[in-house]
Amino acid sequence: MTDLYSLPRQAVIQGVSYDLNTDFRVILKIFRVFEDESLHPMLRWLTALRLFYRQEVPPSHRQAAMEYLGEFLRCGGEDSPGEPLFSWDQDAAPIIAGVNAAAGREVRMEEDVHWWTFLGWFHAMPPGMFSSLVSIRKKLRKGQKLESHEEEFYRENKRLVALKPR
Repeated sequence: MTDLYSLPRQAVIQGVSYDLNTDFRVILKIFRVFEDESLHPMLRWLTALRLFYRQEVPPSHRQAAMEYLGEFLRCGGEDSPGEPLFSWDQDAAPIIAGVNAAAGREVRMEEDVHWWTFLGWFHAMPPGMFSSLVSIRKKLRKGQKLESHEEEFYRENKRLVALKPR
């Protein structure tokens, strides 16, 4: 994986350099593809590779290309264990609001926002609707008691709090 202090726009797979589609909107499409149960798992991967790599990846490079894509999506880190506490699609509005607050601007108006930049803003979001949703979901999952303000929020917003099945 590339140095985390730079923003990779190319990947070298078995000695061949591939240009990457690194914009956060492309990456979010890739997540949608991976969650599409109507597609065969191999078709999900092939579609994700077509979205991510600007050139055709030959079959002999696909395994390494899939591994690179996985590392890129995680920004070089590890997978989070357990069931997710949020959905990029379902929680899009509070995620974008928080990312915009962290970035200090409307990120959707920008031409090309690298996934790692977007993810950095995502991790730097100030407390708000998104953090409330995740906190309540986490407590509910663990069977922990909600604070009175969380209980009230949950009663009034059960549809927002409940993650739709994938």
